[in-house]
Amino acid sequence: MMGESVVLGWLALELTDSPFLVGVAMGARALPLFFVGMPAGVLADRWPRRRLLMGAIVGQSLTAAALGGLALLGLVTLPWLLALTLAAGIFRGVEHAARQTYALDVVGPATLVSGLAVLGLAARGGWLVGSLGAGALIARQGSGVAYLMVALAYLAAAAALVPASTPPAPVRQSGSVWAGVIDFIVVVRQDRVLLALMVLTAGAEVLGFSHQVVLPSLARDILRAGPEGLGALNAARSVGGILGLLASMRAPALGGGAFFVAVLIGFGLSLIALGLVPYVLGFGGVILVLIVANAAGALADLLAQSLLQLNVPARLRGRAGGAWVVAIGLAPLGQFQIGALASLLGVSAALGASGLALAALAGGTALLVTRIRRL
Repeated sequence: MMGESVVLGWLALELTDSPFLVGVAMGARALPLFFVGMPAGVLADRWPRRRLLMGAIVGQSLTAAALGGLALLGLVTLPWLLALTLAAGIFRGVEHAARQTYALDVVGPATLVSGLAVLGLAARGGWLVGSLGAGALIARQGSGVAYLMVALAYLAAAAALVPASTPPAPVRQSGSVWAGVIDFIVVVRQDRVLLALMVLTAGAEVLGFSHQVVLPSLARDILRAGPEGLGALNAARSVGGILGLLASMRAPALGGGAFFVAVLIGFGLSLIALGLVPYVLGFGGVILVLIVANAAGALADLLAQSLLQLNVPARLRGRAGGAWVVAIGLAPLGQFQIGALASLLGVSAALGASGLALAALAGGTALLVTRIRRL
């Protein structure tokens, strides 16, 4: 997934030379999540989750292979890039919803936070390799070869699930997929805490994780570091995520609502620092701040997933995973806005505005929904 993010951002920048259109391309990667999240959650409550995971991962492999082939033939254009990235996003929505609930099936509620932390560590280890590998491949072989390697990595992930355990299938539930979606919406309307968790998760995506959109411009135009430098910046994101998740495993008692809010405020403040540090400390300073920011981001992601899963009835856990997918599906709003701000005002102003807004959102939500601090 991270290798795909690196090559997508670089290829979009090569095709358009526009930070805003890089934001559009990154937004196309996440936009389908908003629409497929809840139906995918219903499917995860009704179908074998391991099979859903495998099918969704193979679908992402096919879209990456198609883009790699088009790039090698010199036929890739922005419309093709956006269309196939949107298709991959649909498969990704199903994968995300099924993966959380499958993890809960395997480890149980008592160790869910640690289980998700282990998954997060594995993912960010892959992100580290993918970031550096994709950057090196783009520099030496081009974006087409990089996309084909992404496709092979997805196939390897699907193959890893073949011998995996198959917990008992979800209890069969009657009614249509739409009825299942409405059932969860009713629960969210009745529970302000669930709604607040979804708002905070969406805020982290829209205002926090959207900083990846400006990394290609930061690497090329400010730091003068090229595609390998972009790979290093994304690798720093992976290192930060690993450190954040290791911290969560050493202090699992901190995994409550108040800690979630504090982490989001810290995430926002670190983005403000990221906008300033290139002009003060250069490339090394950017690497350091990216590590801190993404340690906070990884903790926020872990806490959002676990708090949503643990605060719904068992019959709705797939849909809780779908609710998380819907929340992160709002990421294109942040990707569009940070790309537009970077084009109009510069990278530093865009990062500062996003970080300030995230810190304000977290603090304001904690004041308005006091129950969230007691989770």
